[in-house]
Amino acid sequence: MTQNKLTVQKYMDGFNAGDHEMILSCLTGDVVWYMPQFINIQGKEAFDNEIENDAFTGLPTVTIIKMVEENNVVIAEGAVQARFKSGNLLDAVFCDVFEMEEGLIKKLTTYQMNK
Repeated sequence: MTQNKLTVQKYMDGFNAGDHEMILSCLTGDVVWYMPQFINIQGKEAFDNEIENDAFTGLPTVTIIKMVEENNVVIAEGAVQARFKSGNLLDAVFCDVFEMEEGLIKKLTTYQMNK
């Protein structure tokens, strides 16, 4: 597995473990996270604030189905489940596009669809 894919795997593992430091260690200082119509943030501090969204409780379960890489772009297809504080379940599939710089995530674009 390439360094870029290892970083993306570590990033996902960080979410499953609820480990902010693990997640943040995978990002450049000026990281951008864009999720059309939902998230458009820049920088590690803003990213850290979004990791534990107030609408959710507990830890998510993130599963990678496949990863592909070309040049400095890793695309991860997967599924995520998380519990809302209201008790409802987020059950979604996603496609994340990671733009990498020196083995770290510089930009993340997330496309997500609820099942």
